[in-house]
Amino acid sequence: LSLPSGAMDSLINVFHNYSGKEGDKYKLNKGELKDLLNSELDHFLQSQKDPSLVDKIMRDLDANKDNEVDFNEFVILVGALTVACNDFFEEQLRKKGKTH
Repeated sequence: LSLPSGAMDSLINVFHNYSGKEGDKYKLNKGELKDLLNSELDHFLQSQKDPSLVDKIMRDLDANKDNEVDFNEFVILVGALTVACNDFFEEQLRKKGKTH
């Protein structure tokens, strides 16, 4: 797999590894989302000091207000986190005086 194909495959697999353990097999409920975040994005959560972060993420992602996160909503989270990580990376490069 090429990098983009591999990344897409990974996103799909991670989502479906956690979705449907309870209820709709194509959506994450709050508990499933929390498990996914704790297992797959633990480095991100550990750097956060807010104990209600998962609740806030769930509220922000749940565009259709069904108290579940579907794959489209999940991809928005991954995209936002990827942009934030890239911004941080670029800022670190600027501080070191390195540019591409």
